[in-house]
Amino acid sequence: MRKASIMVDRDFAIGEIDPRLFGAFVEHLGRCVYGGIYEPGHETADKNGFRQDVLELVRELGPTIMRYPGGNFVSGYNWEDGVGPAEKRPVRLDLAWFTTEPNTFGTNEFVDWCKAASIEPMFAVNLGTRDGDAARNLVEYCNHPSGSYWSDLRIEHGWKEPHKIKFWCLGNEMDGPWQMEYKTATEYGRIAKEASKMMRWIDPSIELAACGSSGRNMNSYGSWEDEVLEHTFDHVEFISLHTYFNNYADDLPSFLASPDIMDMFIDEVVAIADSVAARRRSSKRIMLSFDEWNVWYRTRRSRAERVKEGWPVAPPILEEIYNMEDALVFGGACISLLNHADRVKSACLAQLVNVIAPIMTETGGPAWRQTIFWPFAQMSKLGRGRTLRARVESDSYASNYYDPRGAQDLYFPIKDTPYLKASVVADDKGGLVLFLLNRDLEQGVEVSVDARNFGNLKLKAAEELRDDDLKAINTKTDPLRVKPNDLKDVRIAGGKITIALKPASWNVIQLEA
Repeated sequence: MRKASIMVDRDFAIGEIDPRLFGAFVEHLGRCVYGGIYEPGHETADKNGFRQDVLELVRELGPTIMRYPGGNFVSGYNWEDGVGPAEKRPVRLDLAWFTTEPNTFGTNEFVDWCKAASIEPMFAVNLGTRDGDAARNLVEYCNHPSGSYWSDLRIEHGWKEPHKIKFWCLGNEMDGPWQMEYKTATEYGRIAKEASKMMRWIDPSIELAACGSSGRNMNSYGSWEDEVLEHTFDHVEFISLHTYFNNYADDLPSFLASPDIMDMFIDEVVAIADSVAARRRSSKRIMLSFDEWNVWYRTRRSRAERVKEGWPVAPPILEEIYNMEDALVFGGACISLLNHADRVKSACLAQLVNVIAPIMTETGGPAWRQTIFWPFAQMSKLGRGRTLRARVESDSYASNYYDPRGAQDLYFPIKDTPYLKASVVADDKGGLVLFLLNRDLEQGVEVSVDARNFGNLKLKAAEELRDDDLKAINTKTDPLRVKPNDLKDVRIAGGKITIALKPASWNVIQLEA
């Protein structure tokens, strides 16, 4: 068994964890909306068509903010199509996913669903095929009380009180050639600045996020962030980041190391944002919104493949089936987000239901949890408080993560990947929560924890997520094949905490004062 150690001190914190770190994402893509959160006629559906079995799992998952309506979908979306009487809404061809969009679910339905789930809505505006005028009209429709054309139209549609949407994304992945009317950094920076200006004139209380690069492997990465923030620095609070982890190379050790690339990505974007501030001699700090992140690679499809399928309504696409390996990588990403609580103030797991999601459904049938459901639910429930600056000492290994972009073969070597990846959260009652990932596929790790200034801590609960079969999945017929179980080997003696982690395991330990 390997040895590792963690030292933390109550007085040395990375930062306060923002509740918005535990967000997720709903896009008009595949069966995320239709057959996912919304299915009139389902035996559990309420009068609004919201599936109650899905809502029950969403409440258990615990997302705090929900991004909508895209994603690639938003770059061609006319928001006016999704309001008013459902029977009068136009049916459109969606060029993002080559499907037919009936528009029976839209802005007001989404806000009502968020209320039912006790989740804050996050809206994205179309800066692809549209501009700041449509964006400011949407803000007026959603947030202005009454007495104007768009606010009175909302009231006419049956929503008297304003929705009071606070968090707005200025487009989506606008540097991506797959995006409808994608733009150069200069083009996007200009339109984002003008849109943000007008949107805030309508409602000065809103918070805005500019689009960062679509990924760290984009050719424009770095220069894009720099120029976009040159235009928008004085008008936004956030810049966005997106990343998806893959195992295209069939190299499990490197796959398990991939969340460390997320750490590098965050640190680099922080450095770029702060360099823009430095050129301005500004004390303002741009925060990060990691509004798309997940494991996703098996169900990626080219545009040519999408075209062949015609124009179906809510087809079963991008329905990634997650196994135990994926849950371990996912847990590593949770740790990365917690460990950057000082600058990552919002994040959205992409997506929520069916489409690369922690929750799966059968249209007309049941709903169940995927393997990645568990780390997120534990992080959302227990990752509240302050992330401490932990000193982790662990054996490490070399990895070479493969992350292609189109026809490019891109490898990102990581010289030292620690077998133990850890985050330590101090709660407001003097206790600690340890999130621990053992990336060693063969050996367990004995972890000794030195928690300074915390007194005599007691074990409250300890769980591990692991399986002898790393390809194990949860299914409709076996929905709890992979689930957390009690972690029994936690010892506390004389203030010394020792935890024995099994190979290839995700672990959560709660310690109380």
